[in-house]
Amino acid sequence: MISGTGEKVSGSNDAARSPFWFNGQDQLGFSPALLEFAWGKRLSFNGSKRRLSGLPVVPNPKPVTVTFKKVGRWTYYCNVHAGMKGTVNVRPKSARVPSARADRRAVARQVARSLRTAKRLAKKRAPAGVVEVGVAGSHGEEYFAMVPSAVTVPRGSTLTFRMSSGSYDVHTATTGPGDPERQPSSYLGRLAGSFNGAVLDPRAVYQSEPPTTTASLTPTLHGNGFWNAGVMDGSSDTPLPASNAVTFGAPGSYDFYCLIHPFMKTTVTVQ
Repeated sequence: MISGTGEKVSGSNDAARSPFWFNGQDQLGFSPALLEFAWGKRLSFNGSKRRLSGLPVVPNPKPVTVTFKKVGRWTYYCNVHAGMKGTVNVRPKSARVPSARADRRAVARQVARSLRTAKRLAKKRAPAGVVEVGVAGSHGEEYFAMVPSAVTVPRGSTLTFRMSSGSYDVHTATTGPGDPERQPSSYLGRLAGSFNGAVLDPRAVYQSEPPTTTASLTPTLHGNGFWNAGVMDGSSDTPLPASNAVTFGAPGSYDFYCLIHPFMKTTVTVQ
């Protein structure tokens, strides 16, 4: 649940000291409700007031236990991943419900099915000119990788970085100085680190180029070779884009990462 903080972005400049286009746009951050943590607590629910776990950004979050006090069919959602939801059917005490053993069997079947699907996802091939940012299965599975993990293109080529069809996740495709996973103090490392705080660095969230603009990526773009697809998802219910494209204007090697999941990476070699 990313929302405006009530402030406007100001003073956000690139490494060449030129203002980014999103100055004047809403400063984005996580809803304050998601930073009120219930990890390790026992909660009750009677249908009159929502219950939130909070974001799992605390070290080793413990499970949240919810006791349902009212009969009904209740839907629970992830406030970060659009479309990700589940249902709890609460029946009267006198009604028959599946046993714990039956529940374990159902879970085992679902896990086995998802593991079979996950193995297939890792073998998916992307169409020419496309990098899949994550690969989604048909039941909510997600292969956290960029596909292909390496690609070689001639100078002047355009690549589209896109969310996988059916994905419930959110990703970015971002290149610039540093490795956000191994170098937290680098340019990309600091941008990735902002996802662990209440207010997000606008350079991490917004696409680096004005909407509908396709940049020519060189080692000097924005003064340091920075380009960001921005936060993307595959849902039609959010304003986030599902893809973004960039043209490669100079030869070299360009590493792209997801700032939200920095272990996701692809390398583009431009000849």
